[in-house]
Amino acid sequence: MENTPLRTRILETVVRKSTLKQKVFDNTFAAFNLLKETLFEMASEMDDALDGKLDRRVRLEYRDRGKFEAQLQVANDMLLFQMHTDVFRFEAGHPVFRTPYVEADPENAYCGMINIYNFLSDSFKFNRNADEGYLIGRIFINRERCYFVEGKGQTSLRVADFGRGEIDREALIEILESAIAFALDFDLLTPPYAYNMRVMVDQFNTKMDNSKFVTGKRLGYAFDAEEE
Repeated sequence: MENTPLRTRILETVVRKSTLKQKVFDNTFAAFNLLKETLFEMASEMDDALDGKLDRRVRLEYRDRGKFEAQLQVANDMLLFQMHTDVFRFEAGHPVFRTPYVEADPENAYCGMINIYNFLSDSFKFNRNADEGYLIGRIFINRERCYFVEGKGQTSLRVADFGRGEIDREALIEILESAIAFALDFDLLTPPYAYNMRVMVDQFNTKMDNSKFVTGKRLGYAFDAEEE
């Protein structure tokens, strides 16, 4: 049975898109492994620099959480880094499509994504599974290893400059330092009084290490996507 024109187009699309997305995935995965190495080095260097300057109960520690996750504890803050295994294309109207780089070739807009979340370290220490974390940064990487960053406090390559730089160790150091600095300045606020006016008996009968009293840095307050 001969291929119809539509079947031929389907096969060509499968080859083209699968090749493109595999390349994006490979680049993102390589960048994530480099991010892990960089985090480990930064944690060791900062820990050495802090030796003797603070209580040893204050921890600065890197931990590999598996193939697609890593964490960095800095005192009372926990930064979680998660690589998404899928490849994304930006929605119509996204600023990325107004860059000369993507205008020249729309396939440059297909990107892998690494998310950066900020939690309280006590949320993990005491197994407070209902506590809230916040997405404070996203790194996008494409088939040519070009990247840009969205996020709170980020001053690295922005979307308008997409296509002008490739992800490397120096770029990651700048991204990671910005994320750590933002998390340390992003203080825990007392929830509004009205937020906890009513509680249930069950909340007091639950062990503290599984507390149902939800905690988050902006619990009861708005936390929008606007960059700061």
